Amino acid sequence: MSIKDLARRAVRALTPYQSARRIGGKGHVWLNANEAPLAYPFTISADRLNRYPECQPPQVVDSYAAYAGVNADQVLVSRGADEAIELVIRTFCEAGQDQVMICPPTYGMYAISAETCGVGIVEVPLTTRRQPDWGEIKSRLSDVKVVFLCSPNNPTGDLVGRDGLIDLLETADSRALIVVDEAYIEFCPEASVVDLLARYPNLIVTRTLSKAFALAGIRCGFTLASAEIISLLAKVIAPYPIPDPVAQIAKQALSKDGMALMQERVRELNAQKARLKAELKTLPCVREIFEDKGNFVLVRFTDGARVFAAMKESGIILRDFSNKPTLADSVRITIGYQGEMDAVLTVLRDIR
Repeated sequence: MSIKDLARRAVRALTPYQSARRIGGKGHVWLNANEAPLAYPFTISADRLNRYPECQPPQVVDSYAAYAGVNADQVLVSRGADEAIELVIRTFCEAGQDQVMICPPTYGMYAISAETCGVGIVEVPLTTRRQPDWGEIKSRLSDVKVVFLCSPNNPTGDLVGRDGLIDLLETADSRALIVVDEAYIEFCPEASVVDLLARYPNLIVTRTLSKAFALAGIRCGFTLASAEIISLLAKVIAPYPIPDPVAQIAKQALSKDGMALMQERVRELNAQKARLKAELKTLPCVREIFEDKGNFVLVRFTDGARVFAAMKESGIILRDFSNKPTLADSVRITIGYQGEMDAVLTVLRDIR
């Protein structure tokens, strides 16, 4: 018997999430993790590092509540949105008994978190129009406790249809929780569904500072939900989830100046995205350009493996999704600054 044999069966069988840093490889242009291309100029103080931080720093919770347009008791701050996903599963799903639903191709951590917690997974693939299959989802609600939807969806960039979501929320009332992951919502804020929280107590929205706020390195995310759901999640969260330096930086990011900077950078990245898409449409190696509501563009090439290899040889690290259902030859390109986008296009122009 080895140490490995002492681990839970689910953990021994688990394939870990292939994060950008695990599979990135060597390169000098990193466009595989949907990170912001430039860091923001924030500062921290070491005055309170000898003290444990507050579990839910009021300055962060209140600032984010004001930004999102909800009450402070509807906000839980966590170690990235990834922790928020796991908290929902740990709070509402019984290990070995309950299941969650995912709609692939989508963000991989929904399934990983469920497997880690010993919770089953029901898959209802996206339709050919890359929308949730609302009829199939509703027909299987009795099988699941939680439905995860990503809007904009990673990696396809599509938004979840609002009418379909509302119908699902009404059907799932008191039967299942519907989680809408809005990690990329700052790039299309008009599409947020946070306003629906006031009408549907079974809706949960997850957010993050990792993308538009350019703070992937501090791991700060948010859950927005009813006060009742937030109080239940607060029972499960770690006693000190947010280090004091993280709270300091998050507060600055959510200040008036921080918000203005974020919105300016979003405009710049959206402009870069539009320019990249226009160029991609002219290239013979491009077969399909997917929706673009996040800070990335998924592209189906005539030969995705060749494109990925050519980029890697040039020191440009992208994210290959060719092994995912319906995404053969598809590679995701994070939107960077102009020099990085020019480097990508230079490589693509040489591929026939």
